[in-house]
Amino acid sequence: MDLAQYIRNVPDFPKAGIQFKDITTLLLHPEAFREVVRRLEERYRSDPPDAVAAIDARGFVFGAALCHTMGLPLVLVRKKGKLPADTVSATYDLEYGSETIEMHRDAIRPGNRVVIMDDLLATGGTVAAAAGLVRQLGGKVLEAAFVIELPPLKGRERLAALDIPVFSMVSFMVA
Repeated sequence: MDLAQYIRNVPDFPKAGIQFKDITTLLLHPEAFREVVRRLEERYRSDPPDAVAAIDARGFVFGAALCHTMGLPLVLVRKKGKLPADTVSATYDLEYGSETIEMHRDAIRPGNRVVIMDDLLATGGTVAAAAGLVRQLGGKVLEAAFVIELPPLKGRERLAALDIPVFSMVSFMVA
């Protein structure tokens, strides 16, 4: 299945010059959503991670579905101030600003093998920050998984420099 046909391009969102890749149109098609989850499950079935760390908010959709299907723990990586208990945090730059993310301090146990999940890889800043939190808590990042990758923004290279393998399903050469 060509998943790209289900992803809408929204010009100039959230600011001028950004070509936003919108996965909400993919979610409107159950067969496309099932295909994403099927591909993720197939990828991790033979060597399952101990947990999936899903990034706020669109990463939650795919991470939760994978965790439900495979019976894995779901770790939420949220924007600052959204988690109720003791957290660790990291601030990082985006292609259009900066952000702080947090994870519960007790979400990852030392030695846990973790897949980080988000909908889209652009510059890699969000995942680099999430990987730092996983590692700070003693976890090992197995891979970062995405539905969409924007190769011109060089996120894969940034993550490779941090020893984070990348899996993505759809590439768009126009960012």
